[in-house]
Amino acid sequence: MSLKAHFSRFLNAAPDRLHFAAHSHHLWPDVTFAAQEACWNDAARLADCKWDKIFGEVYPAAQGHVARLLGLRDPTTVAFAPNTHAFLLRLLSSFPVGRTLRILTSDSEFHSFARQMRRLEEDGLVEVTRVPSEPFADFAERFASAATEGGHDLVYVSQVFYNSGYAIADLTTLVVAVPDPDSLVVIDGYHGFLARPTDLSAIQDRAFYMSGGYKYAMAGEGVVFLHAPPGYAPRPRDTGWYAAFGALESGGNEVGYASDAGRFLGATFDPVGLYRFNAVMDWLNERGLTVSNIHAHAHGLQRRFVAGLDALGLTTLTPAQLVVSMNEPARGNFLTFRTENAGELYRNLLEADVITDWRGDRLRFGFGLYQDEGDVDRLCKTLGGTLS
Repeated sequence: MSLKAHFSRFLNAAPDRLHFAAHSHHLWPDVTFAAQEACWNDAARLADCKWDKIFGEVYPAAQGHVARLLGLRDPTTVAFAPNTHAFLLRLLSSFPVGRTLRILTSDSEFHSFARQMRRLEEDGLVEVTRVPSEPFADFAERFASAATEGGHDLVYVSQVFYNSGYAIADLTTLVVAVPDPDSLVVIDGYHGFLARPTDLSAIQDRAFYMSGGYKYAMAGEGVVFLHAPPGYAPRPRDTGWYAAFGALESGGNEVGYASDAGRFLGATFDPVGLYRFNAVMDWLNERGLTVSNIHAHAHGLQRRFVAGLDALGLTTLTPAQLVVSMNEPARGNFLTFRTENAGELYRNLLEADVITDWRGDRLRFGFGLYQDEGDVDRLCKTLGGTLS
């Protein structure tokens, strides 16, 4: 399968570039260009009245796409924001003040969450238990065991770990292991949404799930979403005036909130990401492309890449350095190599116009719909001529 013709604007803008960072900044399909124009034209045509169309058509359409892809029965449990950190802060702001929060998580959460937790720890506002993600084979068992102990205000874990690509295959078991009915359970799905088939139907009434358009959804920045199960965190302290849309009048001075996921909204935002997101989802539907198709395509390219890398016989980058083995089916759509020379290898490849990504001792290669087997073969040839 080659869909490169549908990504012509990005690919033709830098025809010699090999972009293997689909796990980071995913290239956008051409339909997003028309979507960007549509947003501008609606603003020009409708001016102030554009919000009637955005909240009457564009926003509900985006909610519907998310609900369909995640097996949610009610699209109104989905809210959108410019970034996931905004949602994290609103979730944290929903807890009572005056006591230290107990948080259960892993040691492999993305920098934004990890940094925020460390800062709150400095002031004694949270106590964090971090379950090591490795060894991967028994992570789910160890995390569920820690969750079963109870007493946690927030349980937060990634569906796919950003620094390895290891995926939690059974989210339901982890969620149901949390014994306290009032604990907030949050799944960071940024490396899972549209990368691995995900069905939240069994846990939709218990777990939050957040992801966005920057990576596998191919819709760019500024459009992330949160699935908010009914009844949990009904009145976040961090709140904007949009969270009042649909709020019931309390009859007093209490600040009102929407009863659906709108309770997590902030204030005025740039809607263009929603236009791009809807355009990509419609394009996938029209092409008959499912998440299973996308995942299988990425894994097929991974296998070809690792076979080509093995044939090169390099000393600086080998299949033996993979953090998650190719024999492990529970992996995302990117591969991570552990090497103390990750930064140097990244820079060498960048000089050869190959875009990858590195974090500490991890070098990452991402695979997506805008690549085909010819690109993988070019990548291996470039590696052979660039690395030793």
